[in-house]
Amino acid sequence: QVQLVESGGGLVQAGDSLRLSCAASGRTFSSYAMAWFHQAPGKEREFVAAINWSGRSTYYADSVKGRFTISRDNAKNTVYLQMNSLKPEDTAVYYCACRQSLYTSSSYSTTEYDYWGQGTQVTVSS
Repeated sequence: QVQLVESGGGLVQAGDSLRLSCAASGRTFSSYAMAWFHQAPGKEREFVAAINWSGRSTYYADSVKGRFTISRDNAKNTVYLQMNSLKPEDTAVYYCACRQSLYTSSSYSTTEYDYWGQGTQVTVSS
Protein backbone atom coordinates (compact mmCIF):
# COMPACT_ATOMS: atom_id res chain seq x y z
CA GLN A 1 0.00 0.00 0.00
CA VAL A 2 1.29 3.44 -0.92
CA GLN A 3 -0.09 6.65 0.52
CA LEU A 4 0.37 9.90 -1.37
CA VAL A 5 -0.07 13.38 0.07
CA GLU A 6 0.02 16.42 -2.18
CA SER A 7 0.78 19.97 -1.07
CA GLY A 8 1.67 23.34 -2.55
CA GLY A 9 -1.53 24.33 -4.29
CA GLY A 10 -3.04 27.77 -3.98
CA LEU A 11 -4.45 30.87 -5.65
CA VAL A 12 -2.08 32.71 -7.96
CA GLN A 13 -2.24 35.18 -10.83
CA ALA A 14 -1.61 34.38 -14.45
CA GLY A 15 2.13 34.26 -15.13
CA ASP A 16 3.02 33.21 -11.60
CA SER A 17 4.69 29.99 -10.52
CA LEU A 18 3.85 27.23 -8.05
CA ARG A 19 5.63 24.07 -6.98
CA LEU A 20 3.54 21.09 -6.01
CA SER A 21 4.95 18.32 -3.85
CA CYS A 22 3.77 14.76 -3.36
CA ALA A 23 5.12 12.82 -0.41
CA ALA A 24 4.86 9.04 -0.62
CA SER A 25 4.91 6.46 2.13
CA GLY A 26 6.68 3.14 1.85
CA ARG A 27 10.17 1.89 1.11
CA THR A 28 9.64 1.10 -2.56
CA PHE A 29 9.05 4.62 -3.87
CA SER A 30 12.23 4.48 -5.95
CA SER A 31 10.83 1.47 -7.82
CA TYR A 32 7.70 3.24 -9.01
CA ALA A 33 6.88 5.55 -11.86
CA MET A 34 4.99 8.66 -10.78
CA ALA A 35 2.71 11.12 -12.49
CA TRP A 36 0.60 14.22 -12.07
CA PHE A 37 -2.93 14.53 -13.40
CA HIS A 38 -5.39 17.37 -13.11
CA GLN A 39 -9.16 17.64 -13.14
CA ALA A 40 -11.11 20.81 -13.81
CA PRO A 41 -14.77 21.14 -12.77
CA GLY A 42 -17.04 19.17 -15.06
CA LYS A 43 -14.13 17.59 -16.91
CA GLU A 44 -12.37 14.25 -16.85
CA ARG A 45 -9.08 13.76 -15.06
CA GLU A 46 -6.26 14.45 -17.53
CA PHE A 47 -2.59 13.57 -17.72
CA VAL A 48 -0.13 16.37 -16.99
CA ALA A 49 3.33 14.84 -16.53
CA ALA A 50 5.06 11.58 -15.67
CA ILE A 51 8.49 10.43 -14.59
CA ASN A 52 10.11 7.03 -14.50
CA TRP A 53 11.72 5.43 -11.45
CA SER A 54 15.13 7.02 -11.94
CA GLY A 55 13.97 10.46 -12.96
CA ARG A 56 15.90 10.21 -16.23
CA SER A 57 12.77 10.01 -18.39
CA THR A 58 9.96 12.53 -18.23
CA TYR A 59 6.83 13.05 -20.29
CA TYR A 60 4.43 15.95 -20.60
CA ALA A 61 1.04 16.83 -21.98
CA ASP A 62 1.36 19.20 -24.92
CA SER A 63 -0.50 21.89 -23.00
CA VAL A 64 2.25 22.15 -20.34
CA LYS A 65 5.44 21.44 -22.29
CA GLY A 66 8.00 24.14 -21.70
CA ARG A 67 6.13 25.49 -18.65
CA PHE A 68 5.95 22.56 -16.21
CA THR A 69 8.75 20.34 -14.93
CA ILE A 70 8.31 17.06 -13.09
CA SER A 71 11.13 15.80 -10.89
CA ARG A 72 11.66 13.41 -8.00
CA ASP A 73 13.89 12.94 -4.99
CA ASN A 74 13.97 9.24 -4.17
CA ALA A 75 15.85 9.90 -0.93
CA LYS A 76 12.91 11.98 0.26
CA ASN A 77 10.16 9.82 -1.29
CA THR A 78 8.85 12.93 -3.00
CA VAL A 79 7.84 13.93 -6.50
CA TYR A 80 7.50 17.55 -7.56
CA LEU A 81 5.71 19.55 -10.23
CA GLN A 82 7.21 22.95 -10.91
CA MET A 83 4.61 25.05 -12.71
CA ASN A 84 5.75 28.26 -14.38
CA SER A 85 3.90 30.79 -16.53
CA LEU A 86 0.59 29.62 -15.15
CA LYS A 87 -2.55 30.27 -17.15
CA PRO A 88 -6.20 30.43 -16.07
CA GLU A 89 -6.80 27.19 -17.98
CA ASP A 90 -4.38 25.44 -15.62
CA THR A 91 -6.98 25.87 -12.86
CA ALA A 92 -7.85 22.40 -11.55
CA VAL A 93 -7.35 19.95 -8.74
CA TYR A 94 -3.95 18.36 -9.19
CA TYR A 95 -3.48 14.71 -8.26
CA CYS A 96 -0.32 12.74 -7.70
CA ALA A 97 -0.38 9.13 -8.89
CA CYS A 98 1.84 6.09 -8.45
CA ARG A 99 2.30 3.23 -10.89
CA GLN A 100 3.71 -0.05 -9.56
CA SER A 101 6.23 -0.24 -12.34
CA LEU A 102 9.66 1.23 -13.00
CA TYR A 103 8.34 2.87 -16.13
CA THR A 104 5.49 5.13 -17.07
CA SER A 105 2.72 3.83 -19.27
CA SER A 106 2.62 4.74 -22.94
CA SER A 107 -1.05 5.60 -22.76
CA TYR A 108 -0.86 7.99 -19.76
CA SER A 109 -4.31 6.76 -18.81
CA THR A 110 -5.61 7.07 -15.26
CA THR A 111 -6.25 3.32 -15.31
CA GLU A 112 -2.50 2.67 -15.53
CA TYR A 113 -1.89 4.13 -12.06
CA ASP A 114 -2.45 2.20 -8.87
CA TYR A 115 -2.45 4.77 -6.08
CA TRP A 116 -3.70 8.34 -5.89
CA GLY A 117 -3.42 11.27 -3.55
CA GLN A 118 -6.33 13.37 -2.35
CA GLY A 119 -5.51 16.27 -4.64
CA THR A 120 -4.52 19.89 -4.19
CA GLN A 121 -6.38 22.85 -5.68
CA VAL A 122 -4.61 25.20 -8.05
CA THR A 123 -6.48 28.33 -9.06
CA VAL A 124 -5.04 30.80 -11.55
CA SER A 125 -6.76 34.15 -11.87
CA SER A 126 -6.54 36.27 -15.01
